[in-house]
Amino acid sequence: MYSIKLSMKKLLFSLFLLFFIAKGHTQIFIPYYGSVADQVSASNVLNNLTEFENLGVKRRGTTSLQNTLDWLKAEYLSYGYTAAQMQEYSFTNGTTTCKNLVVTKVGTLYPNTYIILCGHYDTIAGKGTNDNGSGVVTIFEVARLLRNIPTEYSIKFINFSGEEDGLIGSQHFVSTVVNGTTPKMDIRLVFNIDEVGGRADMINDTITCERDTGSPTSNNAASNMFTNQLITCVDLYSPLNTFLSYAYASDYMPFEDNNEIITGFFEKNETPHRHTATDLLINMDPVYVFNIAKAATGAMLHFAKASTSLTNASYDDNQISFFPSPAKDSLNISLGSLEASEYNFSLIDMQGKVVLNKQFQNAQLLETVSLIGLAKGMYLAVFEANKVRIAKKIVVE
Repeated sequence: MYSIKLSMKKLLFSLFLLFFIAKGHTQIFIPYYGSVADQVSASNVLNNLTEFENLGVKRRGTTSLQNTLDWLKAEYLSYGYTAAQMQEYSFTNGTTTCKNLVVTKVGTLYPNTYIILCGHYDTIAGKGTNDNGSGVVTIFEVARLLRNIPTEYSIKFINFSGEEDGLIGSQHFVSTVVNGTTPKMDIRLVFNIDEVGGRADMINDTITCERDTGSPTSNNAASNMFTNQLITCVDLYSPLNTFLSYAYASDYMPFEDNNEIITGFFEKNETPHRHTATDLLINMDPVYVFNIAKAATGAMLHFAKASTSLTNASYDDNQISFFPSPAKDSLNISLGSLEASEYNFSLIDMQGKVVLNKQFQNAQLLETVSLIGLAKGMYLAVFEANKVRIAKKIVVE
């Protein structure tokens, strides 16, 4: 009966949205996105919450915090991400050094524009299974499910430390990475997930969707637009209801202060166990986290503009890609999940002549080759590294 009601809800909501397409509203239920969101694993959510809790109090300077970082990296590796896709950013927190972990998935059309999905993994005065183990395991499920799906925009999955000490980790990332990039990192949206575990003693059927209402005000309208899209995604890809509220006191705030566009999830039934030794799984609702992970998966597929069908929603085994195609002045080469410090790239015209050959040493996750001077037409792009050889047709305009 529950599944029938949910299906009817999706159908009615989709019909309602279709009614408004003529007026420019085009966000409708995408069956492929729904099939991906339905692959969120309740057992993964429960097992990862249990593992997070067992890691102890994740305070700055503790072995538990370092063990949690190691656990995060091991999880991403188990999903198929590689060490080349992971970066650790160290910062000083009091008298200790803490680290943010960033996992990057390169987009196929806008590789230098990012959707950031983030949440903190440090805790204070307790094991923090809700605040913020619930956010951590939600990000895990999204990362696991989107790993093999091409997205137009790049995604950064970020696990911040130092949140409980005043957003130190996220502020450091904004100051040294976002603003330290030349040109400044281009961020389409920051989607923060913090404390979404619900309460064991209540019915948890509503998620708070947060928008920017603060200063600077120039990014508020865009935040409101994306948050309304988030609300629609919750309706389309989960059984949850939504409550619209404002953003505050979490890792999206340094981004908001930097004039980036933000949105977020926060539990509607707020726990009384926050920042205490009783912030434990027994006082939470893991089914609520499971449903939030479904909503977050659907939302990220939408925000990152993922492929919309099973037939075109996969890479080769190593996720190596060449884009855009058609290309004009340059072509991007993404290593995907392949770990290769050097490789050779060539373009071969339709007469079999090698018109471009380039050897990359100390190769980065994303490299760019100039196409200026090449004639318009179809070419065979060939990637060779160790025992891997990938050949794909591209068009130069």
